[in-house]
Amino acid sequence: MQSLKDRYPDRVTLVDGDINNKQDVVDAAKGCDMVFSAVVDHDDASNNRPTKNIIAAAEANKISRVIETSLLGIYDEVPGKFGKWNRDFCFGGNPEGSAATNADKLLEDSGLDYTTLRLPWLNDRPEVKYSITHRHDTYVVVSGSRQSMDDVVLKIVADPTFGSRDSLGIADPLSL
Repeated sequence: MQSLKDRYPDRVTLVDGDINNKQDVVDAAKGCDMVFSAVVDHDDASNNRPTKNIIAAAEANKISRVIETSLLGIYDEVPGKFGKWNRDFCFGGNPEGSAATNADKLLEDSGLDYTTLRLPWLNDRPEVKYSITHRHDTYVVVSGSRQSMDDVVLKIVADPTFGSRDSLGIADPLSL
């Protein structure tokens, strides 16, 4: 993060705070045009403090655009043996009612212009190459490069209508 601050001193501000503390998040969002949370909300499903605090910060600061990361499988959209393994590993067998699933629902119901990014299992390949699925699409490939994830975020920053009010699954393109 410090390298970004050093590279863009007039555009990047680093804030030391706790995403589970509402006032810290509200204060951190002051003066922002958009909120991007690179944290998957794993808080207790009945609390979802990170997501609730992000929504509160956006509302308090009159920020309409929010991007939040999550993980593949929140809609049980990953098929086959890997889908079962992912469901068991990430959601104890059932994503329904999980913190990550509830976070997505909170954003959808917030009235904000949000995008949930459902990230795959990440790899370090030095490439930008991906396909995108939407909320009700089957998640076909389950790995993707960190650089590809960066590219999607930068597309949304450059064009806030991209992925608007949607949940995007991002992964390597299917090779046939």
